[in-house]
Amino acid sequence: MADSKRYDNYINGEWVAGADYSANINPSELSDTIGDYAKADLTQVHAAIDAARAAFPAWSVSGIQARHDALDKVGTEILARREELGTLLAREEGKTLPEAIGEVTRAGNIFKFFAGECLRLSGDYVPSVRQGVNVEVTREALGVVGLITPWNFPIAIPAWKIAPALAYGNCVVLKPADLVPGCAWALAEIISRAGFPAGVFNLVMGSGRVVGEALVNSPKVDGISFTGSVGVGRQIAVNCVSRQAKVQLEMGGKNPQIILDDADLKQAVELSVQSAFYSTGQRCTASSRLIVTAGIHDKFVEAMAERMQSIKVGHALKSGTDIGPVVSQAQLEQDLKYIDIGQSEGARVVSGGGLVTCDTEGYFLAPTLFADSEASMRISREEIFGPVANIVRVADYEAALAMANDTEFGLSAGIATTSLKYANHFKRHSQAGMVMVNLPTAGVDYHVPFGGRKGSSYGSREQGRYAQEFYTVVKTAYIGS
Repeated sequence: MADSKRYDNYINGEWVAGADYSANINPSELSDTIGDYAKADLTQVHAAIDAARAAFPAWSVSGIQARHDALDKVGTEILARREELGTLLAREEGKTLPEAIGEVTRAGNIFKFFAGECLRLSGDYVPSVRQGVNVEVTREALGVVGLITPWNFPIAIPAWKIAPALAYGNCVVLKPADLVPGCAWALAEIISRAGFPAGVFNLVMGSGRVVGEALVNSPKVDGISFTGSVGVGRQIAVNCVSRQAKVQLEMGGKNPQIILDDADLKQAVELSVQSAFYSTGQRCTASSRLIVTAGIHDKFVEAMAERMQSIKVGHALKSGTDIGPVVSQAQLEQDLKYIDIGQSEGARVVSGGGLVTCDTEGYFLAPTLFADSEASMRISREEIFGPVANIVRVADYEAALAMANDTEFGLSAGIATTSLKYANHFKRHSQAGMVMVNLPTAGVDYHVPFGGRKGSSYGSREQGRYAQEFYTVVKTAYIGS
């Protein structure tokens, strides 16, 4: 921390200058540099791993009150600084300020929740089938865990990985997304003052090819929790399984939102707009497939196009902005590429489709909606990860369900209907890890499990009490009299 604009790595309880630094640029205002953030080299990554390994024996058997107090202190400070940290998040990632403050609040609540989990650790004490023998089933910390987090939730996702890892007695090496290191650094700075022993938590910023690969391949790292792209996640799985390290992956989604004939039209439009376009569509739970039955299809297309005219795209910190910028030039180019693909495939743009001019130079894209789409089109099958969605007409509920499940992904799925029959059937037969009835596909609670099926997730669930499945190992002890 040499000066207010340079931000270092945190290794073994010390701030350590990076081998290099990169600028963190505001996507709403390209002239605004948030700071220069360290990029670790291999020596620093291995130093962080070694520090975590050295700290693990003592931390893994530390008192639950000490763990609770440290985690609770982190949560308390995050919540007290939610507007400040929300402003930082909006600057570096492009979420609107209200959304950013909401994400920071969620991060604080996650630390508070897992502070409580420290005091709720439990096991089983059961009789054996043999006389005079009893059995204890307990959970112990996994060890050193490498946490690799994405750019789209720069404080919430680090929080929901770090907090359970520490609560259950693990030591952590965090590698945040190279694109948005600011919130991770701020979180690390809070953690550095919360009372954790040196080495228990470490921050190493930098590229995936250097930092990420070193974490994944180190024999001293017992588990990797990764959120990001499908291709990278699958390679991480191969590398971890080959050395018998535990692995947890959250990857892509092509989430369906079904609109049935009996749906409340206004409600269906609003939840679809929220699902597809808010947070600039940069959510793994966003819905870019709107599957609409024939009886309501034309009215829905017309109502969506009308509603989208009132969406305000602009600077993330400006009051009244509904949707901020795309996170980067590369992501903007990808979104525009998919808009071109959709048009070349024969889909019709009913709203948006181009750039938006604002008062500042940034990556502003109009939310874009296609109609006259087919299930076989690339825009219907590939994850776009931007404010681009398409509507596909189907005959009835059965066709909608079949189309919703016809994907390699299975993270989140939604249905808009006033029919209890169809709602209950969809909850059971949707091939997704999370199902939403008359709610947006994006937007989940922090105290219940998060995760998907098929190509969306691999390994145990994140968040809530289910987080213990990844961050602990089960031990069975037999006690004779």
